[in-house]
Amino acid sequence: MDKIQKLAIGSIFVGTVVFVLKYAAYYITGSIALYSDALESIINVVTAVAAFMAVRLSATPADANHPYGHHKVEYFSAVLEGVLIIVAALAILREAYFGLLTPVVIDAPARGLAVNALASVINAVWSWLLIREGRRLRSPALVADGRHLLTDVVTSAGVIVGLLLVPLTGWSWLDPALAALVALNILWSGWGLIKESIGGLMDEALPETTLVRVREIIAVNAEGALEAHDLRTRHAGRMTFIDFHLVVPGSMSVTDAHDICDRLERALKAHIEDALITIHVEPAEKAKHAGIVVL
Repeated sequence: MDKIQKLAIGSIFVGTVVFVLKYAAYYITGSIALYSDALESIINVVTAVAAFMAVRLSATPADANHPYGHHKVEYFSAVLEGVLIIVAALAILREAYFGLLTPVVIDAPARGLAVNALASVINAVWSWLLIREGRRLRSPALVADGRHLLTDVVTSAGVIVGLLLVPLTGWSWLDPALAALVALNILWSGWGLIKESIGGLMDEALPETTLVRVREIIAVNAEGALEAHDLRTRHAGRMTFIDFHLVVPGSMSVTDAHDICDRLERALKAHIEDALITIHVEPAEKAKHAGIVVL
């Protein structure tokens, strides 16, 4: 079991602990805003399970039916997480609406908020770890899970501050109003997550800064070739796909052309570890005199 799968299992455990704490805070106080926080934590557990299944399947080696591997399954997990976030937000909005119609007095707010704050601290530490390791390991599922938890931390902080004002102001309607704000923030987070994941499913190119570096590596390490053109890139989970045409002199032997391709692959993989590189060698008359100039 690799580190990504271990982190995914950790998310299930952490999510369960946080949910228990947040539900306890809601049970103590009866606050709709804390109920919204607890409801989102249920989604955290469900999506953590989905993320674990996704990263486990994405690690499966390529086979005859999936010759490019199973890496894109992580994007499906992230889309599912976004959809569930939106469903949770709609459920919270419903409770907030009825809470605004009939506001209730919150019981034992200090004790409930202390329990909720403990859960938020746990979430903050874990979300930071997931985002950092997810980016390092290039796992969309872990990054998505971490960002979702970070949103949860921010909204929880807002809820805690807002509920502290309820006993000071006597405004009972502030509790459901905070729940509604939490729901709107969750909706925005869910939409952003779905949008980003769809980008991965649609084979978006690498970021421009990475593309510039890829072009530089090709230009510096293609000595003996004439030019490179038709560079295309895409990413799927941890894998990065790079393909381009390499123009060499017509008199060059297959062995020499192959050596240049091997040198390019080594240089590119040194910069992008999990890269699948395809190079199409062409003779001089196929040069387009546009693209990457070999230095």
